[in-house]
Amino acid sequence: MTMGERRQTLSIVVPAYNEEEVLQSFHSRVATVLNAVNMDAEIVYVNDGSKDDTLHIMQQLQQADVRVAIVDLSRNFGKEIALTAGLDHAHGDAVIVIDADLQDPPELIPSLIETWQKGYDVVYAKRLSREGEGWFKKATAHMFYRVMQSTGRVKIPEDTGDFRLLSQRAVKALLQLREQHRFMKGLFTWVGFSQTAVPYNRDSRYAGETKWNYWQLWNLAVEGITSFTTAPLRLATYIGLCTAAGAFFFGLRVIFKTIMYGNEVAGYPSLLVVVLFLGGVQLMAIGVMGEYLGRIFNETKHRPLYFLNRYEPSKNIKPE
Repeated sequence: MTMGERRQTLSIVVPAYNEEEVLQSFHSRVATVLNAVNMDAEIVYVNDGSKDDTLHIMQQLQQADVRVAIVDLSRNFGKEIALTAGLDHAHGDAVIVIDADLQDPPELIPSLIETWQKGYDVVYAKRLSREGEGWFKKATAHMFYRVMQSTGRVKIPEDTGDFRLLSQRAVKALLQLREQHRFMKGLFTWVGFSQTAVPYNRDSRYAGETKWNYWQLWNLAVEGITSFTTAPLRLATYIGLCTAAGAFFFGLRVIFKTIMYGNEVAGYPSLLVVVLFLGGVQLMAIGVMGEYLGRIFNETKHRPLYFLNRYEPSKNIKPE
């Protein structure tokens, strides 16, 4: 660094909800990595309405490490909003998003920085393996990414979570998107700019329990699909067209049989099956439209994304 050049700065954004069992170990590993990085750094911990001792541990970490900043949300808003709150309060030239559960190794951070310094705006960590996860979760995750690849206009990278580095201009672009229904993996990709992958092997969770059950993962998948593609609406349309065409040809068949062989008494089981099938198709189509309508309803309220209890900035990086 020559005379007059400003030292580059790095922000680490860490959303946390009930992570008291792992937070100190996480911080220890991140601090070790940052000690070897030639950048000024801050670690922005976001307390997403934790009900355990997570906030108290964050405050202890801040007393021991001047690089720690704390964003304390007024309640649990969910991980996607917590990520946004952390990005709102990050001041680095580069910002890294990482979970606190140590499935994503902090030791990969230097590789992300090195790739960013080659000129990329977004450097995402791509999973080669997923330790500690069952076959069903792996299979459904594989299916979700392939569905998004094939149906969405935004091609979300396969086998990629939130763990990534964003340049300052990518963060500024991302923070202009203030939609209520936030699927961050899609938004990271939607902003564009130059993006590349750094492969890694994902570890099993270090301690504690995952905050994501299958129902929550299903809702997140629905959020992602409805946020970045209208394919479900088109699918409902196509199913309706196919059903109508089938009904039309079935009607022709009934007319033909009546003319050729006379009027037959319709069977009750077949009538019941047809009525239930058509009713099910209609309800499915209404449900798909309802999902999109509900999102429109929420967006028109223009509510703030979150509220803060407090923000305690890092003493290591001052906002410009």
